Amino acid sequence: MASVRQVQVTFDCAAPERVARFWCEVLGYVVPPPPEGFATWDDVDRALPPERQGSAFACVDPSGVGPRLFFQRVPEGKVVKNRLHLDVRVGTGLVGDERLAALEAECSRLVALGAVRVRLLQADEFNESCLVMQDIEGNEFCLD
Repeated sequence: MASVRQVQVTFDCAAPERVARFWCEVLGYVVPPPPEGFATWDDVDRALPPERQGSAFACVDPSGVGPRLFFQRVPEGKVVKNRLHLDVRVGTGLVGDERLAALEAECSRLVALGAVRVRLLQADEFNESCLVMQDIEGNEFCLD
């Protein structure tokens, strides 16, 4: 049986490049270079049929460790809660007030990028605190 060597996380969205660039800022990801023969991604896009222009975009972890993120345009909008979400690990190893301060600082940075703070989930006997947020198209993610 073959083993999985890479994972790509795919987002359905209305504006692929806009959402991809948001996640680049959140995660420190970068836009990969365009394919050979093209100077820019805009050149790649212009080479596509009109109905496919702006239909997809991707970003990658510059260290090569994290998964590639792929964003594809879909006609329908988000209607219900995600069944899968990303946890952005900013408070790993921190507890109590120190953890809350780290979560709040990152929340402020991401809100300035267009994210929305949804709610704080306070620590309990099983879990540390985390912040539920939404990206610029309303997809939920957690600051953990």
